[in-house]
Amino acid sequence: MDSAHFVLGTYLGYLWCFARVLVRAPSGRQRFNVLGALNAITHQLVTVTNDSYINAASVSALLEQLAQLGLQVPITVVMDNARYQRCRLVQAKAAALGIEILFLPTYSPNLNLIERLGKFVRKECLYAKYYENFALFKRAIEGCLSETTGLHTSALSSLLTLEFQTFQSATFAL
Repeated sequence: MDSAHFVLGTYLGYLWCFARVLVRAPSGRQRFNVLGALNAITHQLVTVTNDSYINAASVSALLEQLAQLGLQVPITVVMDNARYQRCRLVQAKAAALGIEILFLPTYSPNLNLIERLGKFVRKECLYAKYYENFALFKRAIEGCLSETTGLHTSALSSLLTLEFQTFQSATFAL
């Protein structure tokens, strides 16, 4: 589980040129927040979205959605160390719903699969694209997220893999 904050603005992607290029960009700073939980095996995505802030109430709402899926196996939610995820409200809600919370070590976003999905959405929907208004911007992100088990299945199959490389502590002799 993690949140992604998509800001309606210019995402250049890659740009290298000799001449100055003017890029169309929307004005303002509207933000679309997506709090999502990704099933590591099936890649099913459950989301809570808003235009304001992600907070403990948002996390609690997502935990309720996960509990309502009716899964017959124990649910373990992997989270980073965001303050709103570690609060008593979220801990109590998870305990009441029978959901185990596993916190990642500090500064290790590479261990959270949903971080990779956020990067994929930015690349797919936002880089070098212009959206005339916030509604089109939101629709593009929601459309991309809704196709995690559809149109984007093959692209995400290698990106959302559970294979991680680990390193053992090394001792150095001088």
